[in-house]
This record gives sequence, C-alpha cells and structure tokens, in this order.
Amino acid sequence: MAEKRNIFLVGPMGAGKSTIGRHIADQLHLEFVDSDQEIERRTGADIAWVFDLEGEEGFRLREESVIGDLTEMQGIVLATGGGSVMSKEVRNKLSARGIVVYLETPIEKQVARTQRDKRRPLLQTEEAPRDVLERLAEEREPLYKEVADFTVRTDEQSAKVVANQIIEKLDF
Repeated sequence: MAEKRNIFLVGPMGAGKSTIGRHIADQLHLEFVDSDQEIERRTGADIAWVFDLEGEEGFRLREESVIGDLTEMQGIVLATGGGSVMSKEVRNKLSARGIVVYLETPIEKQVARTQRDKRRPLLQTEEAPRDVLERLAEEREPLYKEVADFTVRTDEQSAKVVANQIIEKLDF
C-alpha cells in the first residue's frame, strides 16, 4: 500500500489554518490535527495559561516537541501555530515530512478574524493588535515562504474554496 502523505498548514494567526485544514482532511479522508489543541491536550491547560506560566520561550519548546511528534504520523493534515516556523527544527521537520502550504492572509483580514478572540496571548498586550500582527508578519513571512511548497491566499474566498484550491495543487 502506498505511503500516506501529510499536509502541513503554516501561516499567521487568523489565516484559517484550522478551518481550512478540517475541510481538506474531510475531503481527503485524512486525520486533522491542530498543534495548539494538542499542546492543550498534553498540558491539560489552555495556551494562554502556558504563556503566562512559561512565557513564549517555554511555549515554543513545547510546540517544537509536539510538532516533532505529530509530523512523524502519516496521513494527517496539521494546522501549526503561527509562530512555529520561528524554529529551524520545526521548519526542517515540516519540509522533510510532508507538503507545506502557506496560507497567506492580509493584515486587515487577520485583524478582523482575531479581534474578538481572547485565546491569542500575543494579542493580549498594550500594543495595538494591528501593530502586533504587522511586526509578526515582518518576522515570520520570510520563514513561511522559505518552508512552503506552495502558497495560497485566503482573503476573499470561503474556507471550502481555499481547501479545494489546495487539494487541486496536491500531487496525491
């Protein structure tokens, strides 16, 4: 039997990685996994609590370990955390173990999609959310592009349409 392939979704918060990932997994009959949800499952606490207790550095170490484990699975669609690409080890594992899709999203859409979400620790600061998102984009966008096999924009289309565009590009 042929080896099952993995699809890894990268991109900023608010790009739709989880929603689009679920659509892809359903259509291709693969398992959907969200790295943030897996961290919460393993720690028994939400991401905000992990950030409060361990800081971003502690969270990133957990994220690196979890993504390392998850990428060893076969036949999954993985929605990664927006900052996971900051780790060279994570980028290497994603590249080596599956097809990486960068979900590119304009800052305006990110602001609109995240404005009421209190579960995003990096946005729970005195700094304006738009400023945070712009700074993160500047740091991370080159890394998303570096690790991605291809890029899909998620701004003006439904999650289902974007999922279908990704499926069409896959060589399964």
